[in-house]
Amino acid sequence: MANYNKVILLGNLTRDPQMSYLPSQTPVCEFGLAVNRRWRGQNGEQREETCFVDCRCYGNQAETFNQYMSKGRPVLIEGRLQLDTWEGKDGQKRSKHRVIVERFQFIGAAGGGASQRPGQSQPAQQYQAQAGAPADATDQAPPSAYDQEGGDEIPF
Repeated sequence: MANYNKVILLGNLTRDPQMSYLPSQTPVCEFGLAVNRRWRGQNGEQREETCFVDCRCYGNQAETFNQYMSKGRPVLIEGRLQLDTWEGKDGQKRSKHRVIVERFQFIGAAGGGASQRPGQSQPAQQYQAQAGAPADATDQAPPSAYDQEGGDEIPF
């Protein structure tokens, strides 16, 4: 049976990115994303719900994300779901899904906006996971013909 694990989200950062480093000195950037859904209820009333998602990126991509993103900024991310499990201090087993970011794209005006960090300019728009990321962090198949050909044709 085939498997497929791909997540694409467009939302706003819920907090400033948090940068840290693995023992191997690989950069890790963690951030929260809020994704809104709007619809009309049965009574015609406008409704809205917000989904909060924890995200993580690695390597050069993490450094770039941390440098240019801040709370409230919109971003498009593409990645995969990962389940983290651990035992809490109370002995209870805990788990949480998070998105491991493989690509992201800044959304909004190229010149930034009020939410841009002072003194920083906007970089190129799209970033992809780098080869320097830990194998367990961006464990992904080699690029498909679609990725290599620039996306003009579907490779089947």
